[in-house]
Amino acid sequence: MKNQFSLEGKTAFITGASYGIGFAIASAYAEAGAKIVFNDIRQDLVDKGLEAYKAAGMEARGYVCDVTDEEQVNATVARIEQEAGVIDILVNNAGIIKRIPMHEMKAAEFRQVIDIDLNGPFIVAKAVIPSMLKQGRGKIINICSMMSELGRETVSAYAAAKGGLKMLTRNIASEYGGYNIQCNGIGPGYIATPQTAPLREPQSDGSRHPFDAFIIAKTPAARWGTTDDLRGPAVFLASEASDFVNGHILYVDGGILAYIGKQP
Repeated sequence: MKNQFSLEGKTAFITGASYGIGFAIASAYAEAGAKIVFNDIRQDLVDKGLEAYKAAGMEARGYVCDVTDEEQVNATVARIEQEAGVIDILVNNAGIIKRIPMHEMKAAEFRQVIDIDLNGPFIVAKAVIPSMLKQGRGKIINICSMMSELGRETVSAYAAAKGGLKMLTRNIASEYGGYNIQCNGIGPGYIATPQTAPLREPQSDGSRHPFDAFIIAKTPAARWGTTDDLRGPAVFLASEASDFVNGHILYVDGGILAYIGKQP
């Protein structure tokens, strides 16, 4: 059974994995035996990522690459294949969110979110699929969201992008499943990260932050998720254990999507 979950000898490319969810997934893959490759949009971010991997005792290769630039992506994938080997596992993790009421959001801001969160995964997947076809196998994992299923105030662009990414996931699975390429998604719930820390800080009277209380009340697990909660699902979807799982979005959300909420 352990062999089914082993990533020994595999090369994994995790986009935007200098920190946060991408870093957690990459570290899990490294522990499972994979060679780790990541990118970020600037050299300083790549350097910080390399320092973090080194501090954690992991080897990784980092590349500066804008996932929305097709020429850069094609050149980066070619370099990765030359320097680290053919990409066996792709995790489309790079993304942004802009929390702006829709009627106040500029079209350029909407397009930026769509470009990074939806066009980026298309461009990167398109670049790695030819080599996956040649080797007769491959795993593509798209980091989706609960906003692939739900709407919420101020995240119109993000929800549109993540909803589109869900359908891109299913279409890649449909188009390339016959070539032993599996494409699935992970939909994280609300994850405790440094970026969300202000939303979890107690109020001056000791009570929970209103948003923190809202999330706890909506989550059957009664807690925020952690990046560690994503490690097992990510390894599963990258390993031979998921060879007959295709076009699936695995929501790691503590049960939010299954729960109607407490009666007032």
